[in-house]
Amino acid sequence: MSPTSIVFIVLIYFLLLLVVGFITGRKSNNESFFIGNRRSPWLVVAYGMIGASLSGITFISVPGWVLTSHFAYLQMVLGYILGYIVIAFVLLPLYYRLKLTSIYSYLGTRFGHYTYKTGAVFFLISRLIGAAFRLFIVTGVLQYVALDKLGIPFPVTILVTILLIWVYTYRGGIKTIVWTDTLQTTFMLLSVIATIWIIASQMHWSFADIVTQIKSSDFSHTFFFDDWHSKHYFWKQFLSGAFITIVMTGLDQDMMQKNLSCRTEKEARKNVLLLSGSLVIVNIIFLSLGALLIFYAQAKGLTIPHDSDQLFPAVIMSGFLPPVIILIFIIGLVAAAFSSADSALTALTTSFTLDILPAKQRSDQQLRRQRIKVHIGLSLVLLVIILVFNQIKDGNVISNLFKVAGYTYGPLLGLYAFGLFHKQKIIDKAVPFLAVLSPVLTYFVGLAAEKFLTNYQLSFELLIVNGLLMYLFLWSISRKRQSEV
Repeated sequence: MSPTSIVFIVLIYFLLLLVVGFITGRKSNNESFFIGNRRSPWLVVAYGMIGASLSGITFISVPGWVLTSHFAYLQMVLGYILGYIVIAFVLLPLYYRLKLTSIYSYLGTRFGHYTYKTGAVFFLISRLIGAAFRLFIVTGVLQYVALDKLGIPFPVTILVTILLIWVYTYRGGIKTIVWTDTLQTTFMLLSVIATIWIIASQMHWSFADIVTQIKSSDFSHTFFFDDWHSKHYFWKQFLSGAFITIVMTGLDQDMMQKNLSCRTEKEARKNVLLLSGSLVIVNIIFLSLGALLIFYAQAKGLTIPHDSDQLFPAVIMSGFLPPVIILIFIIGLVAAAFSSADSALTALTTSFTLDILPAKQRSDQQLRRQRIKVHIGLSLVLLVIILVFNQIKDGNVISNLFKVAGYTYGPLLGLYAFGLFHKQKIIDKAVPFLAVLSPVLTYFVGLAAEKFLTNYQLSFELLIVNGLLMYLFLWSISRKRQSEV
């Protein structure tokens, strides 16, 4: 398939998003942008959040992980269910009871001004880096398979991409995102299923054959209980999955903004619980695709890439499969990436407008003008961060930057845990310093664990350590006077 054809199809895809944005953005106001007027159908939100919970990185990485960890990732996915239960029955009732638009305003009510601003800033830093990295991955793939061959420079690619996202989100905001997520989830799932079907057809396998081959191979190894030192040990993966879900969904404005757009707390709870089960099924499909890609590569004598993230693209671009599969791959990748990037930009705009800017009395018109300026400004910041990533051109450095963003959720975990389980006030002005100290100490705890615990492999449990340190810091500066919340 020619590069021109690929670009043409991607532009048609964006045209669909623009149409959805135009339809849903009509007669939108600030409440529409921030919380969809609290009228989003919960079933639509649940379905669309499948795509938003995944990303271009997930689309590329999860199939490749089968090479190195078999189906061990499913242990973490099962932990997601526990995390979503906590969100559904602990966090959602709190957010709806306080009628929050930005979830970080809870920190202001519970602890004070400095804690409120700290929580919002940590979210902004984390989401900016995460959203930029996801867009960088996707635009890099598009650049490689099509745009370089057409002589289009990378800065132009990313500028046009961000401009298109801005155009279809700046009016409707979350009201638009709920529906574009639905469209993009559909394209992502159809892409994965179509890829499985085409590869299976090439190998003359039925669905039963696929199940049999995976089940009889080592790749189906899912549960690891034998070595607690390993990063694949069940309880480390399961508990990490639960805590990651709590912080990266329940304490994340991006993800919770969609839930808060539902009509009632009950509908939002149904959305979260349905999503938790759906993600298990979707990730099983992704892992099965990974095993199938390995089987196909072995059957065709293809060299298995050393970098597991290259498995999916390498097989697709091998030349053995029909050209249409490249198009299917690109659409799925774009759908997975932009379903998270567009909602991230909307959530960043919401948080910066409501949490960071001065909270003086603003008319609806003033708030709208501020919101649009923030939307433009954050789009430009995303552009700059992605261009910096491109200049670094070191996958390890970028990966470390992305990992650092994960450290920002630890302080949020500690803040919300202390706020929910205790009634004491804290020294509000000390929180910004402690929120920086916590991830720094966590980093050194990780180094010490690797050095002094023989063969111990660190995983996402560093998030738990980070949250625990922040929790203990808050305990040390707590006061006996009870909170009003």
